[in-house]
Amino acid sequence: MTNNDIVQKLWNLCDVLRDDGINYSDYVTELVLLLFIKMEFENTEAGLLNKHKLPAGCRWGDLNAKSGLNLLNDYKRILLTLSTGKDLDNNPVVTDPLILAIYNDAQTRLREPRHLEQLIKTLDGIDWFSAQKDGLGDLYEGLLEKNANETKSGAGQYFTPRALIDSIVRCIKPQAGETLQDPAAGTAGFLIAADRYIKDATDDLHDLNQKQKTFQLNNAFIGVELVPSTRRLALMNCLLHGMEGDSEGVVHLGNALGDVGKNLPKVDVVLANPPFGTAKGGEASITRDDLTYKTSNKQLAFLQHIYRTLKPGGRAAVVLPDNVLFEAGQGSDIRRDLMDKCNLHSILRLPTGIFYAAGVKTNVLFFTKGTSQNPKQEEGCTKNVWVYDLRTNMPNFGKRTPFGEQHLKPFEAVFAPALTGKTAKITSPKSGTAPTPSPEGEGWGEGARTQGEWSFMNQEADFNLENSRWRVFTRDYIRDTKNDSLDISWLKDNDSVDAASLPEPEVLAAEAMSELTEALRELDGLMAALGAGDQAKVQKDLLAEVLGLGDGL
Repeated sequence: MTNNDIVQKLWNLCDVLRDDGINYSDYVTELVLLLFIKMEFENTEAGLLNKHKLPAGCRWGDLNAKSGLNLLNDYKRILLTLSTGKDLDNNPVVTDPLILAIYNDAQTRLREPRHLEQLIKTLDGIDWFSAQKDGLGDLYEGLLEKNANETKSGAGQYFTPRALIDSIVRCIKPQAGETLQDPAAGTAGFLIAADRYIKDATDDLHDLNQKQKTFQLNNAFIGVELVPSTRRLALMNCLLHGMEGDSEGVVHLGNALGDVGKNLPKVDVVLANPPFGTAKGGEASITRDDLTYKTSNKQLAFLQHIYRTLKPGGRAAVVLPDNVLFEAGQGSDIRRDLMDKCNLHSILRLPTGIFYAAGVKTNVLFFTKGTSQNPKQEEGCTKNVWVYDLRTNMPNFGKRTPFGEQHLKPFEAVFAPALTGKTAKITSPKSGTAPTPSPEGEGWGEGARTQGEWSFMNQEADFNLENSRWRVFTRDYIRDTKNDSLDISWLKDNDSVDAASLPEPEVLAAEAMSELTEALRELDGLMAALGAGDQAKVQKDLLAEVLGLGDGL
């Protein structure tokens, strides 16, 4: 039985929970409260944990031998003990702060003992030996991803596509001994992928000495999550992947745009996908007084936090929607400040349809604090910005056309030279109208970046820079021609209408006027049918006055 099979089997349990009045938004939380108890038992039995993290009386063996009302009542008692740390006689029994954090305010909404029995029976029937070969943490992540893809749950806002996370981590290459932060951790996907990358490079940390291992387990990673229920999922996710963190766990509860974020230490690496949208309550909900530019745009506030929290020479990759790239006013000021204090060396324009909100257009910004010559430099750090367009003329991704690792490999191939500090040779386009960058300035070495990448292009297309997905633009061009907008595109959309083939403007205007007239006539008939002729008359008179038609329509 593969992990995918187990995830589907677990997901099918939603029908059981739905019969008990539990909706999709509460499903995963309800299931994982029980699932974590089972996984803790399996990990301990397999020797992956030195000892039980759950106290006696609150383990899997205390549940699966019971039935009926006794089972339901005992489960409620277990959750109460794990959430308060005390038994029914008020004696302290839970000392692990992470268990207390995971089960903080945990309650079950199950009302029918038979439904709980069915859940326990299903969990007992899973081939956990097979699951452990791929890792129980990966199984748990699969369940989170399944929930994120369930549009009714809205949980996608906390889940970045796994293929994108892994690709970003491969580009950033986190190293053992570095500190890494995610100020909008969600279910901790970035943190776990970075930890996995480091473990793969160090033989599961066996190449490190004890001091280095302790650092990786307890001090290397820190995340911040605002929503308690999401933080619960993140803490479980981290523990199942062998990440313990400090006394509050890897993911702290709080607002990175408030005091919690202000007090975070400087770090070597930041990986993040901040939540989309405007902060509720406007600027008042962004309480940081150390951010230079006040804004109600959460992404712009997060972007400021990220480049301010980097150590000199630190690097970051952050997923941001298009509006951050072109928003005027303070948006322009923040982008200028970013390009002054950091080397914004790469932008990946992502395709639509890979996040939960349909139509949201996003990008990944890659930057380092200062320059390779002077990590403490705070002015003029960005000389050239390389842009990879993975959006134009790409499929409409979704359940039928999933977005995967294969779509990101071409970008990784051209990004790779950015990982050293050697000088790049910037080639000039042989044709086309794109700006020609100057060859001087900071380059990115390891064979040098060169423009030109034609993956996913129509084979009949000309392989020139006009049709390349990979281009470079100078800071001067961004300032003088784009007015400091980073919304840079050049590829022609194959589905777009060629302006040269459009009718004359007066013909288009006449067609629009005709369609509007017909729509107004239909609305007038609808108003009459609804008995609202008088209201329709008022609106027609107003329209006649606007159009200068004298006595009305």
